[in-house]
Amino acid sequence: MSLSTAVELFQFSRLAAGRLTKVAAVVAILLSAALAQASDRWLRNYDEAMAAAERTGRPVLTIFTGSDWCPHCVTLEKKVLDSAHFLAWAENRVVLLMIDLPQQGISTEERQTRSKVCIKYGVRSFPSTVLIAPDGAKIAAQAGYHGQTPEAWLAALEKHVPAPVLAGEGDDERILSSLDEAVETARDSRKPMLLLVSRPSDSAAKTRVATLIQDPEFDALTRENFVVARVPPQEPAAATDAGAPADLLGGATLPPEAVEVIVTEDGETPIHVESGAQPATRIVTGLRRFLATRQAARSGEARR
Repeated sequence: MSLSTAVELFQFSRLAAGRLTKVAAVVAILLSAALAQASDRWLRNYDEAMAAAERTGRPVLTIFTGSDWCPHCVTLEKKVLDSAHFLAWAENRVVLLMIDLPQQGISTEERQTRSKVCIKYGVRSFPSTVLIAPDGAKIAAQAGYHGQTPEAWLAALEKHVPAPVLAGEGDDERILSSLDEAVETARDSRKPMLLLVSRPSDSAAKTRVATLIQDPEFDALTRENFVVARVPPQEPAAATDAGAPADLLGGATLPPEAVEVIVTEDGETPIHVESGAQPATRIVTGLRRFLATRQAARSGEARR
């Protein structure tokens, strides 16, 4: 190889190395930005997370971790929580909360505050994952991390989490939009009516209703046993008008963001009521009890 050829190859290798260094730098910057954005999605304060859950109607996916001493916690974060699959799954579906108890870097007061959350939900090992309802009740929990893929890790939690509620979505053609239509349909089907009562202009209440409708257990139960309708609260003044339906709230004013789940046979008299602020599992349990009691009463009447 001639000296001039060697010089040319050396200069080319320097140029290529410089370009690769620049590409690596750009990739590192983009990766850091992506990780920072992912980190920003996590709340660190329990009260703030619960306020967000109450406002949106979404459950809180809480990770209990020890960032500077727990190797499995670090692996969980890298392999699952920072993954594109997990972040896409969590979007518009859950409120993300991370309770970190490192050995260093936080005050004694903050450590005590975070420890109280661990005690509240029975967390004894790290990492631990707890799914919390908007009312603070524990829905599901899993301890440890055993190297699962994001899809496998989410499998145990996914059945407890409603499908994401997006703007303009959540409508179901079987969910009626007026009391009159519900009464007519119930008369033909001979099913009781289940009314989801909320203020039409209340976005938080609308999200709660949509989340409830998309819950798999609620959907299966109501599809078989009820005529379901979303209706606005009947104003007390309107209930006195000739021909107006009775006020299902008993004259009470529906608070902001509230949802009432009311079962009625005639569209006027409530025979079962559940608060829409409860987790879907509790509402479903209450409705199942109502149906069992109703069936028992009908069987007793038939034997007379």
